Amino acid sequence: MKNLLRFGLLSTLWLACLLLSFGSLAQEKMPEDKSKRPSPPATATAKTPAGTITIDYSRPSVKGRKVFGGLVPLGQVWRTGANEATTFTVDKNVLVEGKALPAGKYALFSIPGEQAWTLIFNKVANQWGAYEYKEEQDALRVQVPAKTAANATEQLTFQVDKSGKVTLLWEKAQVAFTVKPAK
Repeated sequence: MKNLLRFGLLSTLWLACLLLSFGSLAQEKMPEDKSKRPSPPATATAKTPAGTITIDYSRPSVKGRKVFGGLVPLGQVWRTGANEATTFTVDKNVLVEGKALPAGKYALFSIPGEQAWTLIFNKVANQWGAYEYKEEQDALRVQVPAKTAANATEQLTFQVDKSGKVTLLWEKAQVAFTVKPAK
């Protein structure tokens, strides 16, 4: 009888451990399918005279909202996309708007303005949004003029031209900068 009771107790403990382990497995997150996000991922890339330029970003949509000066405040650091910070990668040392940027992968932040934008290439590429952005980690800042696009763009779009011209289009905003080979 004592052995039967001991067996019952051990069986109960074993079953409890088994159920707890399955419960913890069920709580682990499965890898997220980023393509199903409201702001899906995209990549813009081109081989240019300066080397290969790649921009990985998430594409938020306007959805009838006022974007710049509304959803995205003017004069404040913005992740230049949605979700994780947008990344800008160059495989060679380059000049961005005439200023040196070493080869590497950077978080691309911006400070939108009515007349001009400040583009920020930050050394900490893997960040969520701009929540932990630190200015002291900036590799480069450049200012470029803000322009109004001829047509509205519903989803944030980056274009990388083979000449090295990079253009951001969203809502009625058009912001462009040039990437050239370093001397």
